Amino acid sequence: MCFLDIAKSRYTTKKYDPNGKIADEIIEKLKEILRLSPSSINSQPWKFTFISDVKTKSELSKVSFHNEEKVNDASHIVVFSVIGNVEDFENRNLSRLPERSGSYYNRMVKPKGEAGIKSWLSCQVYISLGFFLSACASMGIDSTPMEGVETDAYDRILQQDEYKTLFAVAIGYRDKEDANQPSITPKFRLEKERVIRTFSLNKQG
Repeated sequence: MCFLDIAKSRYTTKKYDPNGKIADEIIEKLKEILRLSPSSINSQPWKFTFISDVKTKSELSKVSFHNEEKVNDASHIVVFSVIGNVEDFENRNLSRLPERSGSYYNRMVKPKGEAGIKSWLSCQVYISLGFFLSACASMGIDSTPMEGVETDAYDRILQQDEYKTLFAVAIGYRDKEDANQPSITPKFRLEKERVIRTFSLNKQG
């Protein structure tokens, strides 16, 4: 299947088959795909936590707002976290990168101050999200990105100190009655003319 067909068929799953478990070898591939995610200057300020344990998923479900059923029924929950301390990032990640990468960071990112740096670091984790959702779709795995979670509670349950939860993704296999699948509810996107601009040699569109 070409990627355009995958983009047309992929959707945000609302209801999972609780018996649909993802095979261990596929999970290992997804872990490696996340490890290989791109990021600005190869900064990699992230941590990815895969959870299939029923008890832990149940705890997380209680602090996942309207996503409770998805967290319980999905095969796995993947928690995307960002390094929480700017100094830790600079000492652990930045120090291992080529000089030109450090130069870019010091010239373009660091002057934004702590809040600006943390925003930039979080953006890198969101890049990995797009990479991950596309990979899942290409492997026939359904997914649900979830910002509707209590991030501080996730950190407490997962005993995270140095990294901070940004969002989670449920992965598994859809319930055949899931009403959000495109065969039941057609996918809605804005018209191409409203979201795509093209600059060519002789024409602006």
